[in-house]
Amino acid sequence: MASSSKPKSNYEVFLSFRGTDLRNTFLGHLYKALHHNGIYTFIDSEELRKGYQILPTLMKAIEESLIAIIVFSKDYASSRWCLEELMKIMECKEQKDLTVLPVFYKVDPREVRRGSKSYGKALAKHETKFGKDSEKVKLWKKALFDAGSLSGWHFNDGDESELIERIVKEISTLLDRTPLHVAKHPVGINSRVVKLKSMLNLESNDGALIMGLWGKGGIGKTSLAKAIYNDTFRQFEGSAFLANVRETSKGCKDLVALQEKLLLEILLLKKGLGVSNVDAGTNLVRDRLCCKRVLLILDDVDDLRQLNALAGEGKWFGNGSRIVITTRDKHLLTCHGIDQDHMYEVKALEDSEAHELLSKHAFQTHQKLKIRTDLVDSVLNYAEGLPLAIEVLGSFLCGRREHEWKSTLKKFSRTPHKSINNVLKISYDGLEDNEKEIFLHIACFFKGRDSEYIKKVIDSCNFEITIGLEILIERSLISIEHGIIEMHDLIQLMGMDIVNQECRDDPRRRSRLWLYDDVLDVLAHDMGDCVVKAIVLEPPEQKEIYIGPNAFTKASRWEFSDY
Repeated sequence: MASSSKPKSNYEVFLSFRGTDLRNTFLGHLYKALHHNGIYTFIDSEELRKGYQILPTLMKAIEESLIAIIVFSKDYASSRWCLEELMKIMECKEQKDLTVLPVFYKVDPREVRRGSKSYGKALAKHETKFGKDSEKVKLWKKALFDAGSLSGWHFNDGDESELIERIVKEISTLLDRTPLHVAKHPVGINSRVVKLKSMLNLESNDGALIMGLWGKGGIGKTSLAKAIYNDTFRQFEGSAFLANVRETSKGCKDLVALQEKLLLEILLLKKGLGVSNVDAGTNLVRDRLCCKRVLLILDDVDDLRQLNALAGEGKWFGNGSRIVITTRDKHLLTCHGIDQDHMYEVKALEDSEAHELLSKHAFQTHQKLKIRTDLVDSVLNYAEGLPLAIEVLGSFLCGRREHEWKSTLKKFSRTPHKSINNVLKISYDGLEDNEKEIFLHIACFFKGRDSEYIKKVIDSCNFEITIGLEILIERSLISIEHGIIEMHDLIQLMGMDIVNQECRDDPRRRSRLWLYDDVLDVLAHDMGDCVVKAIVLEPPEQKEIYIGPNAFTKASRWEFSDY
């Protein structure tokens, strides 16, 4: 049976060794030291090695481990089970990012790499048994060469306790770099991570590579960045995930704090370096990390000032480094010199993914309630593949009955859910006045209309429509497809809510009107104290509307009307 330090579902360290050499000496002391420091370690017993087949338990333990320590001793290669273990370890290093650390215990690393001395004799015996051209023996030799080429510890004589102390310290440091929580139900993440890892070209050490993820609020950029971090950070000498850069860098002092955090996390420092100002921090980041292969994630960036302070250029970092930036603003990535090949637009979930995510949040395994398919479809249509909306609504509807689903959909079709709306509105708040006005016109009046027509109408109101539309596209607030301006329904609802919030009770105190009853109420009265700028109305049926004789004479803010 395997012994371990505490009950977890996987292992922090897997120990590979030749039992008869070391079990009761160096290896036993190492295991006890790891155990004493709370490091959950797999160490096998002799029972697992009996028989002609290596038990799946060993292979599974390797797959479930974060770190493998291989103790190469004089007789290690004489055991076919050790060599099978070694092959599996090196396979997991390539495929699962297993960290592999060799200990050359009273053997020279060159003996392991070259297959000489005791290793040569052992391999010769295996060739006698399996054949000189045996594919298995060739694979064993390759695994020995690859593992023997890794950096680790070489021990001949001296104090074993000092070596064990150094190993435990190194393992503890590595384990301090822990994975991040991605999402309760990370639906649709894995396939996107595969694509992004391909774009990152992790095998290359030619310089540093900067990549950008962009998309609308709530689309899953942060979750995807966390998943990439978890999947790759152990391949780097140091790593840092700086979350909510937009929120945490309001002033110069906050940028300094981010620079210190970056250095602390990557260099695994116990205390800060005492950065005095942004310029000094910029030099420190560049000087301390220029020779280090690092992974840096800058999450939710919205200002070039932040990038200049934290990752001004790729050459600030060592060869093979990867910097990933998430933002709502595509143009920010262009300004930072990132080419199109290294920009990734995070798009809405596919229909099947959206349905799966809603099911996981709205329908618990123990829940016996049945909800009509059309109501589930209505929620999915409302969310339009936006993960944030699906998660929030799914959790809100969990355990509720059909009449509550119907009421919820009716409520949120008029007034957006606050937590969803607050996330989406961040993109609006970051716009200049010209773009805010254009956005509100499109949200209230022109979604689904011809872009050329919209340009003529809004241009007549003295707005800079050409650059305005381009900025809205870069911020993922609109898109133009086949000449038609499109907008996510929840972003449109957010824009309409901004206008309604101007004055909920009196439509004359709102800048834009599009509902029939509101328009009828306003036009039937004197508009002298009215702040309405624009009306666009499509009446539900042909009706005669009475417009008072002084309706427009005092409307000083008027821009346009269409009804």
